[in-house]
Amino acid sequence: MTTKSIKIEYTEYESVEQLSTDDKELLTLAMNASANAYSPYSKFKVGCAVRLANGTIVTGNNQENIAYPSGLCAERVALFSAVAQHPNIGITSIAIIAQNQDGKWCGASPCGACRQVIGEYESKSKNKIKIVLYQNDGNIVVFDGIDSLLPFRFSM
Repeated sequence: MTTKSIKIEYTEYESVEQLSTDDKELLTLAMNASANAYSPYSKFKVGCAVRLANGTIVTGNNQENIAYPSGLCAERVALFSAVAQHPNIGITSIAIIAQNQDGKWCGASPCGACRQVIGEYESKSKNKIKIVLYQNDGNIVVFDGIDSLLPFRFSM
């Protein structure tokens, strides 16, 4: 028997102002994208922005459906849109933020399906995707790739 452990590495920032210019822009565009979320059931608006290797930014937001789980998370909306529009350009970073029912900014972490999709695009491009997540306390955490969020992802 062998006991092993998993180390989760991330960088924490106390405010948006501490982020790099690129990460701040990405998070701002994710905030803007959340305004157009279709979330009549949960009232939880999630926004996402994806930066491509050529600097192009594609945004997305959650799209709910009365026939749950037919809707789609903001992350997959943005990622699938980016790859559909720019199939041969790698993804370098992604930012995610949410608004609760009271309109307050709050944290949103990718669900398992979204984490697997991020991992798929990392594998496809052979590059890590930086993940920028807004937290409930106003802090921002930044992960250097999906492995810290999905250490046992599917792979071939």
